[in-house]
Amino acid sequence: MSKITKHWIGGSWHSSDNFHQVINPYNGKDLGKYGLASTDQIQLAIQEASLVQKAFARSSRFLRSRLLAKMKDLIQEKRKEFVDLIISEAGKPFTLADGEVTRCLATFQTASEEASKFVGESYAMDVDLGGRAFATANTEFFPKGVVLAITPFNFPLNLVAHKVAPALAVGAPMILKPAPQAPGCSFLLAQIFEEAAKKVNTEFGNENDSIPLSVLQVLFCSNENASLLSKDERIAVISFTGSPIVGWKLQEIGNKKKVLLELGGNAAVILASDGDLSLAASRSAFGANSYAGQSCISVQRIFAVADQYDAFKEELITEFKKVNTGDPTQKDVIVGPLIDQKAKERILSWIDEAKDAGAKVLVGGDSKDSILNPTLLENVPRTAKLFQEEVFGPVAILEKVDNLQAAIDKVNDSKYGLHAGVFTNHIGNIQKCFQELEVGGVIINEVPTFRADHMPYGGVKESGLGREGVRYAMEDFCERKTLVIKKG
Repeated sequence: MSKITKHWIGGSWHSSDNFHQVINPYNGKDLGKYGLASTDQIQLAIQEASLVQKAFARSSRFLRSRLLAKMKDLIQEKRKEFVDLIISEAGKPFTLADGEVTRCLATFQTASEEASKFVGESYAMDVDLGGRAFATANTEFFPKGVVLAITPFNFPLNLVAHKVAPALAVGAPMILKPAPQAPGCSFLLAQIFEEAAKKVNTEFGNENDSIPLSVLQVLFCSNENASLLSKDERIAVISFTGSPIVGWKLQEIGNKKKVLLELGGNAAVILASDGDLSLAASRSAFGANSYAGQSCISVQRIFAVADQYDAFKEELITEFKKVNTGDPTQKDVIVGPLIDQKAKERILSWIDEAKDAGAKVLVGGDSKDSILNPTLLENVPRTAKLFQEEVFGPVAILEKVDNLQAAIDKVNDSKYGLHAGVFTNHIGNIQKCFQELEVGGVIINEVPTFRADHMPYGGVKESGLGREGVRYAMEDFCERKTLVIKKG
């Protein structure tokens, strides 16, 4: 019998009359039913989050830090269950799924530490002529209010953690809507929150300082009903990770809310004249194909300077051919299934479009069952979707450029600007790339797919607004308030 998952609303579990079926993207097996929240349940979630907003904002840093630490411990205890969910629902290969749990643990650990030291600043007032009459001034962070988090399928645990953990750290209630393809980790995390909050309250809480069980709510709903959440005036912040089309629409309907968007990209690699050719080839093959390229910082465009190009091309082809594909439960697999058949058909059509426009397939370009084989193309024209759009699959394009400046110009010739990777050891090249590349992050001697969970992460142009990374998300969920004290 298919399992049925309830919603976590107002500190208790709620059943539904309508359901959404979740399917294993690798083998098509039924993984269970997730209840679709009714409009009444959505309104209840908003109401319950609003009711505890002030109390949670006043809770102690100590208690919030302990809550996050306890959640981290419980996540570790349920590590295998999380890994199995990530593999079965999202199709992520075992090694990468296990690595995602490790990163989630780091995210909660960082949030626990930041909760203890997240304070404002003090300012000297007498440095200004008009400020001599004032004794001191300081700022403090105050949570803006209820946060709505909408998360994608590709990191169903750690990208959820990057919204939940900062909100809990600052004392902001959160309503979480997980992705329809892979919601299981979010509901398991809700169970962990319930257990952790009850334990922390029992051990450390009192009538003046406790964790309300309504500060985290997890519900699954249709996109139509999700708009009820995003439009409601009681929601103060929307934190969205997903497609640009949906993200920019959320900004339009946000109506005075703070909207944080982590959207798409077509991340690039530059190999400079002095760059390590072999390192660039091996890392680019991994960065383009890891988890079937289903990451917004997957390597998609690779630009190599002319004097490195021919040798680099041969090594890159060799590295692409080494990538293991297949059953995501196997530890040596890097490329598992795409999330669904529609995604595979779209990507294959983009490859065909590029070929018709003169591109040459160097590796791959075909598929078997749910898996698209690692694909590398050459001479893809700028007008092709593979150059302009986010492919979100195990596909990369290779192009020869005359020099570093030409490579920078090619990278910037995009509506996106999330990450770029540059292989060089020359300080002048590093500084030039950092100054001129129109991206949110420049990664030296590594692919743009790299991300540490405590670092600021986000893009420019159509790649989004705001920054994730625990401390930076905490700031985005808050307002700065200034206190100025006049002398006696």
